[in-house]
Amino acid sequence: MISLKNLEEAERLISENPMALLYLSRPDCGVCTAIRPKVEGLLKEYPRIRAGYVDLDQIPEAAGRFSVYTIPAILVYAEGKETVREARYISLDDLETRIARPYRFLFS
Repeated sequence: MISLKNLEEAERLISENPMALLYLSRPDCGVCTAIRPKVEGLLKEYPRIRAGYVDLDQIPEAAGRFSVYTIPAILVYAEGKETVREARYISLDDLETRIARPYRFLFS
């Protein structure tokens, strides 16, 4: 998961990749810090998903652009369209199930 430096990098990640994941959080969020490595582990099963981390302290306008009102938030895009949105209480099993279907469709 790469750290994105600005909103344009986040937009580019979405538009230039068949499947992309944005992980939006803040460094002072304990839950966010605990879940991020688990999400990164999950992404190892889906190597063609390009993932980016958005630090909302550094890029506060991303919260408005992506309509994120609670953190952590995970947004998954397939061909530029949002297909998965998870926030606050994130079930990794549910997240994997919801990622697997569009992933198989795009890459099988």
